[in-house]
Amino acid sequence: MAARKNLPIGVQDFEKLRTRKLLYIDKTQYVADLLEGGGIYFLSRPRRFGKSLFLSTLEAYFEGKKELFAGLALEQAEQKLAAEEEREAWATYPVLHIDLNAKNYINNEKLIERLSFCLDDLERKYDVRNHYKIPEDRFQYLITTLYQRTGKQVVILIDEYDKPLMDALHLPELYETYRGILQAFYSVIKNCDAYLRFVFLTGVSRFGKLTIFSGLNSLMDITMDDRYAGICGITEEELLQNFGPEIELLAKEQALSYEGALAELKKRYDGYQFTDEAGVHVYNPFSLLNVLQMKKFDDYWYATGTPTFLVKFLQDVGFSLPELDGDVEMAKEDLQMSPMEVNTPIPILFQAGYLTIKEYIADDDVYRLGFPNEEVRYAFMKNLLKGYFNSVKSSGVEIARFLREIRAGNVDAFMKHLQSLIGGIPYSNKKKEDYREENGEVAVYLVFSLMGKRTETEVHTPGGRADAVVHTKDAIYIFEFKMEGTGTPAEALAQIKERGYVNRYLAEGKKIVCIGVTFDPKTRNISDWRSLEASKK
Repeated sequence: MAARKNLPIGVQDFEKLRTRKLLYIDKTQYVADLLEGGGIYFLSRPRRFGKSLFLSTLEAYFEGKKELFAGLALEQAEQKLAAEEEREAWATYPVLHIDLNAKNYINNEKLIERLSFCLDDLERKYDVRNHYKIPEDRFQYLITTLYQRTGKQVVILIDEYDKPLMDALHLPELYETYRGILQAFYSVIKNCDAYLRFVFLTGVSRFGKLTIFSGLNSLMDITMDDRYAGICGITEEELLQNFGPEIELLAKEQALSYEGALAELKKRYDGYQFTDEAGVHVYNPFSLLNVLQMKKFDDYWYATGTPTFLVKFLQDVGFSLPELDGDVEMAKEDLQMSPMEVNTPIPILFQAGYLTIKEYIADDDVYRLGFPNEEVRYAFMKNLLKGYFNSVKSSGVEIARFLREIRAGNVDAFMKHLQSLIGGIPYSNKKKEDYREENGEVAVYLVFSLMGKRTETEVHTPGGRADAVVHTKDAIYIFEFKMEGTGTPAEALAQIKERGYVNRYLAEGKKIVCIGVTFDPKTRNISDWRSLEASKK
């Protein structure tokens, strides 16, 4: 077995990674491709996906640190680029690298503080005495001074340009304040176009239509460009070429074959697709590096942040949760919008990495979206369970209880537990006059999905639509929900029989259990239920 490599866990600095001889997946050909195009670039990718490392790679290149690129694709490409541009190879330029990620932006002073800190640092680096106070004025003076002093155009690299906006999504006034500050700051890029050699901005979201980059007509958004599908993340080919010894050790530790370990890695951490081109997908690099280092499967990426504002957004707009599981369709132009522009959480869920492209339907110019992998799917649902139901303190403990009940075939215990769970929905999350049986469907969907069972809602059959169908190893559960006054549990069971909901599942040879449920709008909870095995009806 080949020797294990030093994995770059948490290292986002290219120079540090190379000098310490840590494993580096060569992405420098993308640098060469970008240099041939020129212009101002923008890339959106989820957090902890390698954006910061790529910016650091650009910084090292423009600072002429040739020795760091020995043996990489850019080493040879640079000679060709220099000849084509009639310049010396590895030329150096002033580089202004601004990182907005390292702050929690709870008020507008925090954003001003961060911009000022970054500018202070850059002014010290280049020994520029600046007499301006407003961030955009300081930024512009710094650019023009460096150009005049060195005779060389300036490189601008901005990491997580949208972090303040993401932090303020649930605070409209603060969001607008941040938008105004950032719009003024980024407008300097347009004003100083003649002094700029190269500009690259990264972020999670795509707020371009909200005039954040007003006037930047030359901005090239490579987020969904097929040529840059693998610019961040780790492809299948890169995984197999670089991580063989680590995969073997993981397989040994988990008592799996090499192929079994690969299949588990793929199921848990692969599946991200950011472009139209089918088959070009990547693994989450943060999760992949951590699982290979720890030799243990876990939810590494998801554990680094909890999207509480997304849970609230899903509740507020009344989004159908089952649709997230591979049944969302959205037009290309809508997918690039922010939640401030459209009354749907889908664009930000996609941009933040909780949904990904499953299929591009060219005839309709729409995307079908779903969870990229099991890490995201199950971790996100656990978060939803806690967000929707106040009584849940630990989703893991809660699901373990449900599992014991369903394995025992104890429908009454399961329904009582579900009744208790729905009782934990805070009153503010639902309007009494608009309470519908969908609340029960949400609970059933989340609970069974987290137990690893196949759960369907609004299932179409020749006779109508079954409210929910749950598949377990030994049984199929068919749920029909009624509001009190519109039907009883017995009538719900009769509907399941009369409309033939059972028929499509008879060939599977499993026990089929039909469950009729009623809701009381006064108590806002399950009021009664009855269950029967299909064979006994």
